[in-house]
Amino acid sequence: MSRPAFLLRPEPGWSVSAANARAIGLGIEGEPLARVEPVSWEAPARSFDGLLIGSANVFRHGGPGLAALRDRPVHCVGETTAEAARAAGFTVETVGRGGLAPVVASLAGRNLDLMRLCGEARIALDVPAGIAVTDVIVYRVRHLPIAPALAEQMRTGGVVVLHSAELAGHFASECDRLGLDRSSFEPVLIGPRLVPMIGTGWRAVHIAERPEDAALLALAAQVCSKAG
Repeated sequence: MSRPAFLLRPEPGWSVSAANARAIGLGIEGEPLARVEPVSWEAPARSFDGLLIGSANVFRHGGPGLAALRDRPVHCVGETTAEAARAAGFTVETVGRGGLAPVVASLAGRNLDLMRLCGEARIALDVPAGIAVTDVIVYRVRHLPIAPALAEQMRTGGVVVLHSAELAGHFASECDRLGLDRSSFEPVLIGPRLVPMIGTGWRAVHIAERPEDAALLALAAQVCSKAG
């Protein structure tokens, strides 16, 4: 019998991933180790050619300031973010499948001035010649400590599903703070950019074939089955 996986992403993603996991027979433990909060923001006082968006959190927490930008085409990191953009009344021009960097690279050869609506923690982007990107922070992720009850559950280790680099780094720090043995855990990562943040010392580290929730959970189910 396979063992459950620990899911730690913030809501509303936690509930969505938990339901998706159970639909494929993967048991889920854990709780959100972060919450997303809006921040006060203003768009720069100039016109942009489009919006660059790396998370659906922009549309969940961007607030009323988004309304003035609905006439700008949106370049999204992936389909989940694209769906959130459309639901908020935006027109999506580009949908990526593996991080914002490939999305920006796909725009090479065009002269574009883009506004990147983003979270406080974000990756730096290498942009092609002719493309300018201005970052505007509209939300922050506040990480939460592992609660005592969850820490006790995790004492024997297990499979941990991680959706972001920031959360991977936070989980690693929490393991060290609580004296949880890294060698008893198998982190399952949504993409290779999480590897530097998760660090070393784990029983094994697994990376999903595609940076999508479905691929991540399918891999977690495989790992849990082998570990069970």
